[in-house]
Amino acid sequence: MTDMTVAKTILQQLGGKVFTMMTGAKNFTGDKTTLTFSLPGAGGFTKQGINRVAVALTPLDTYTVTFYRLRKGNPLKVVAERTMVYCDQLRAVFTEVTGLEVSL
Repeated sequence: MTDMTVAKTILQQLGGKVFTMMTGAKNFTGDKTTLTFSLPGAGGFTKQGINRVAVALTPLDTYTVTFYRLRKGNPLKVVAERTMVYCDQLRAVFTEVTGLEVSL
């Protein structure tokens, strides 16, 4: 069984249930160092059509956040990536890149 401790911690640092309600995030998956999830992708919901996000814990105890766009018939495309992100910067980085607010 996969240890989901880090993935659950990342979700809490993003805002937990409020984050999922504000952004429409769903299809959460994770492993011992990463959380990935989907965002609604229709009609310009996010900047640059971002509809997949991966947040990975690095050995330096910071995160690498990768933003993707996936469309039918097209390969997965990296839209943006931010490295050396501290836990208290996760929400701001997410909002900056996607244009979605993560809390009220």
